[in-house]
Amino acid sequence: MEDLSEIYNSYANGVKRFLLCLTSNVDLAEELTQETFYQAVKSIDRYNGECKMSVWLCQIAKHTYYDYLKKAKYRNHASLDYLAQAGMEIQSKEDLPDVSLIKETTLLAIHQEIKRLDEPYREIFLLRTTLNLKFKEIGDIFERTENWARVTYYRAKYKLAERIDLNEL
Repeated sequence: MEDLSEIYNSYANGVKRFLLCLTSNVDLAEELTQETFYQAVKSIDRYNGECKMSVWLCQIAKHTYYDYLKKAKYRNHASLDYLAQAGMEIQSKEDLPDVSLIKETTLLAIHQEIKRLDEPYREIFLLRTTLNLKFKEIGDIFERTENWARVTYYRAKYKLAERIDLNEL
């Protein structure tokens, strides 16, 4: 088993990016990342290695976020300012090869539409596009099949394509 500090160093940024996509709030994502790793340390003996460590940590992060929502009864996730900030942090120029061609308003409109997706479409879309998780890993996070994750992702893409007409932006 890897040393706990190595696990944190290897996976903390990915978990934070995932939580940042869910919350659109940098401070909250950092707080939930810390809580995720606290919960992971408490339950490390239950990690059996059947799935990747990143999948296991994202499952914990997802449940940590849902627990936060239940406790805080916080349904209005974040303002557009946070969304813009999150989008700029998550997608650097290296992540988007043609970023110079995409206007900031286009990115904001796309992020707005992603935020409007119902669950689980939004979460699956973000897991696939932000963390580059495989459909098997996404299925594991939701305790479903790889096929379910694949179908749900493509439905999310279809819903986004219906809502976004890049020619109008």
